Amino acid sequence: MIPSDMLVLELASVLAGPSVGQFFAELGARVIKIENAGTKGDVTRSWKLHSESPETDTPAYFCAANWGKESLVLNLNDAQDLEQFYSLAAQADVVIASYKPGDAEKLKVDYSTLQQLNPKLIYGHITGYGPDDARAGYDAVVQAETGFMYLNGEPEGKPTKMPVALMDVLAAHQLKEGLLLALWKRERTGKGSYVHVSLVQAAIAGLANQGTNWLVAGHNPQRMGSEHPSIAPYGSVYTTKDNKELVLAIGDDRQFARLCQVLCSPETAEDSKFMTNYSRVQNRTELNSILQGLIVRFNREELLQKLHAQHVPAGAVQQVAEVFEMPQAKEMLLQYPRAKSGIRQVAFNLEQQAPRQLTPPPPYTRR
Repeated sequence: MIPSDMLVLELASVLAGPSVGQFFAELGARVIKIENAGTKGDVTRSWKLHSESPETDTPAYFCAANWGKESLVLNLNDAQDLEQFYSLAAQADVVIASYKPGDAEKLKVDYSTLQQLNPKLIYGHITGYGPDDARAGYDAVVQAETGFMYLNGEPEGKPTKMPVALMDVLAAHQLKEGLLLALWKRERTGKGSYVHVSLVQAAIAGLANQGTNWLVAGHNPQRMGSEHPSIAPYGSVYTTKDNKELVLAIGDDRQFARLCQVLCSPETAEDSKFMTNYSRVQNRTELNSILQGLIVRFNREELLQKLHAQHVPAGAVQQVAEVFEMPQAKEMLLQYPRAKSGIRQVAFNLEQQAPRQLTPPPPYTRR
């Protein structure tokens, strides 16, 4: 864990920056969320499901990334409020910002300005497109521009947005890494740092093997539903006898042979069209048809138990409500008396320490 006297100031809204703030809160830091008095705080306070009360200022979206924080409502265009912020910045360890290029300078809360008050300050800045492009970054647009929407969906369907703001999540993880390195550097040198992450570059880095499919192999990836371009069956979804769905993730030929044994069809693994991963990729359509015909003979839970016993990678396709019945999910729940549960941003255990109990997402209060 990190020292409890570590101070993090959050000049960020929506998901990417705030999730980094919650990450530090979970590790033990004091995190103060600076909210804009002119916009009534973080915009996600107004992003509500149809089932949520119109009066709530801590809706589900806001609760995704704002546990463990204090809220301080300021108008940074007001000289007195700006001085209040400066007094905090002079003591802070980390500032997290998500301004468009040039906006922090206009408000006089940019790194160069704050560094003069606090030379040891570490300033983490998330932009949409980098320091030279003033466009605001919106996850859905970045998903479209970086190939994710084109790749996501069924082959004959339309490009499809991911169901979570994945570009925000990727950028947040990159900023966490950069800030932790900057903190380590400061321990060695005593110097602060400016750490910049953009949604678009985090997304491009996240293309991973799909990016190198083009760069290395000259293959321009296409929509394949949940199939994998280089492995079969991997990500493939099948329906069982009880009309439930499961996914297979067969990574090598030994796993495929064990799969066929469990499905009472060892001859399928011995067929030259399916003996190797390369041959299975070439004959993917026929393979999927054969596997579906075999899998439909079993109820899902019965089949999954047999597959797991033989170390064959497979799992049930679950709704979100079912996810939070998993013991691993229950371990990640944030609990507080009289508050609805939230989700931890820290998904690891450090030195076997119990997760810190956090206060719930703060209400919007103008002091």
